[in-house]
Amino acid sequence: MYNKRVAMYATIISMKTLKFKLYNHKRNRYLKRSINAAGVIYNHCIALHRRYYRMYGNHLNCAQLQSHIAKLRKRNPFWQNVGSQAVQDICQRIEKAYQLFFKHQKKGVSPPGFKKVKKYKSFTLKQAGSKFLGGNRVKIGNRVYQYWNSREIEGKVKTLTIKRTALGELLMIVVVGDVSEPEAKFKTGKIAGFDFGLKTFLTISDGTKIESPQFLKQSINAIKTASRQHSQKRKGSANRERARKNLVRQYEDVANRRCDWFWKMAHELTDQFDVLCFETLNLKGMQRLWGRQISDLALGEFLQILEWVAHKKGKQVVFISRWYPSSKTCSHCGHVLESLDLSVREWRCPSCQSINGRDENAAKNIQAVGASTVRLGDVRQAMPAIAV
Repeated sequence: MYNKRVAMYATIISMKTLKFKLYNHKRNRYLKRSINAAGVIYNHCIALHRRYYRMYGNHLNCAQLQSHIAKLRKRNPFWQNVGSQAVQDICQRIEKAYQLFFKHQKKGVSPPGFKKVKKYKSFTLKQAGSKFLGGNRVKIGNRVYQYWNSREIEGKVKTLTIKRTALGELLMIVVVGDVSEPEAKFKTGKIAGFDFGLKTFLTISDGTKIESPQFLKQSINAIKTASRQHSQKRKGSANRERARKNLVRQYEDVANRRCDWFWKMAHELTDQFDVLCFETLNLKGMQRLWGRQISDLALGEFLQILEWVAHKKGKQVVFISRWYPSSKTCSHCGHVLESLDLSVREWRCPSCQSINGRDENAAKNIQAVGASTVRLGDVRQAMPAIAV
């Protein structure tokens, strides 16, 4: 049997989210005014909900709230900067937030709160209020805007969101459905286990180690300098606003470089393996123990990107319980140690006398447990063709 890749073409029908950047133009002030109006409407809805909750111990019905806001919009010209579809979306999002609050309030979930209007980010249009005119032009309300047309919009447009970044730039986020596109899938027949670490980002069961670039650590001095300059400027001054934007650019640079590395790594791993096995992580507990180092690794963001890429390519991501003693179990004979300190990076098995590296041993155990949970049909489907 040869480990030969076989290209398989399938049709994926799914939802897609596309992000475009709008051209900087003085006409954009109308969209920013609409975002500010949406923030005012949001805070007004929150105030109504809180008053109703104090009186009756429940939240307002979404339909009643939408009807009430529609009447207020007719008397308030500033509120009319926001389309009716966007107002309905605001009411629906508040409704969902209160439903989560009433369902999980014992777990510490808080009700939605007020937001500063200048920090309010976006508004969303659904069936009406926007129209694509071809090329790089889109009509929102009664005005036409231009955007960087980096890719074609295929499929049916479900929602269009205008989002304001911390730098004051405007992004257009388009969700399209019924997207049908051919996607090449390569089957390798390989199953691998992965163990996260602090110094080594990923240790693979085949012995490969992937170091983390630690983008935040690389830029921490520039961020500290920008933060100090921002704090020294007088509040409300133009210099303070300029320093704030410089600080935001430093953080955005770190986030963009990290995200780019995550996407490239996700594609590389899914090209090499068909089944990828991981251990579930207690990210909040790890954050309390190691703080900024865990934030720099951004393990949750990487797993989210990896799952999306794996789903698109027809690969499988398997998670095993974090309570499984992957580091304390010998991958050769299965002997389990009573305790293993975090500072111990290598240990000798008292049963078979084999020397186990902590991360490599954990990755092999994660692979074994993950492979045992994969359905037999999935494993057969992942096996390559037999070359005779």
